[in-house]
Amino acid sequence: MATVKSYKELVVYQKGYEVAKMIYGITSRFSRDEVYGLSSQLRRAAVAVPSNIAEGFMRGPKEYAQFLKMALGSAVELETQLNLALDLGYCTHQDYLLAYNLNQEVLALLGASIAKLSRRRS
Repeated sequence: MATVKSYKELVVYQKGYEVAKMIYGITSRFSRDEVYGLSSQLRRAAVAVPSNIAEGFMRGPKEYAQFLKMALGSAVELETQLNLALDLGYCTHQDYLLAYNLNQEVLALLGASIAKLSRRRS
């Protein structure tokens, strides 16, 4: 297996980045009243996922696990906020499903990455 030289090579980063782009597209269609509300929260949580993955990767193995856990927390926040956006009628069911399903992939990849790092340290 080849050594990963850049966080950009990580599938978890790539998918997290795609979720963030997707969220920006979805929230651009929210009402102006939500610019500083749910729209801002969704964007912040979505951007935090790939940002924490990238920062942790650059810091080294010990801190990487902690940053992956922060990314996991942000991905769970994003899930909650997406559910709320759907329930409030701010996004279509189709947009919700696309973002939700991709975020679920990110959650699974983050969980697997955290578990793998934990096994290495044991």
